[in-house]
Amino acid sequence: MLGAILGDIVGSPYEFDHNNYKHKDFPLLSEKSHFTDDTVMTLAVALGLIAGQGDAQKTFAEVQHEMRNWGRRYPHAGYGGMFRRWLHAENPKPYGSFGNGSAMRVSAAGWLFDTLDKTLEMAKVTAEVTHNHPEGIKGAQATAAVIFLARTGHSKPEIKQYVEQTFGYDLNRTCDEIRPTYHHVETCQETVPEAIIAFLESVSFEDALRNAVSLGGDSDTLACITGGIAEAFYGMPQELRDETLKRLPEDIREGYELLCFMIAKMI
Repeated sequence: MLGAILGDIVGSPYEFDHNNYKHKDFPLLSEKSHFTDDTVMTLAVALGLIAGQGDAQKTFAEVQHEMRNWGRRYPHAGYGGMFRRWLHAENPKPYGSFGNGSAMRVSAAGWLFDTLDKTLEMAKVTAEVTHNHPEGIKGAQATAAVIFLARTGHSKPEIKQYVEQTFGYDLNRTCDEIRPTYHHVETCQETVPEAIIAFLESVSFEDALRNAVSLGGDSDTLACITGGIAEAFYGMPQELRDETLKRLPEDIREGYELLCFMIAKMI
């Protein structure tokens, strides 16, 4: 999960077309680098998954509760209009979104469960709280599945084949082919495949983040998704872990530590 959070932080200065930097030689972290709604919701979903204990109905309720709790705790983190209205609704309902928010917040699902089937089930539940469109669900499931496969020792060719066969995403493009025409878009179907390609083409954790940000578009969310995958595959350098944690407020750090404790109990 910390890889997803760092991806959010790294991508934050370059979000939106007018801020995009379509090269890989950017400063990884600067005074402009900060966490956004991607980090807040990643933590909220992680805590909801922990509280839900693998039960679908309970997990739905706990994820909804944590997302609304943390969203109100950090009201200026950069939420979209529909999501902001959902945060403050008296009776919140899923609103049929296929935005990339379902994928950017799901990384903990790839770590907390010991089978791929359970990972897919729980990823679906986390999406359905708001993003109950089939593409919103697919984006969350694909992201969580890749994290699960990456952390359980599968190779990049195996991961690529699984995603293409299961979710139908086109992963046969390269970053160089995507980069020239890619622009800010917030749908799962135009974010998740690109984030996975950025990982598949990388040679290290940091290189994966640089690939993702260099594509342009919704840079923080792209790098958040890629970062969650890359951490599971490569691990995360200790100096980047330390720097990420230094940039987070205490309550978010405590939430991350709880997730680490729960993962350690599984091993």
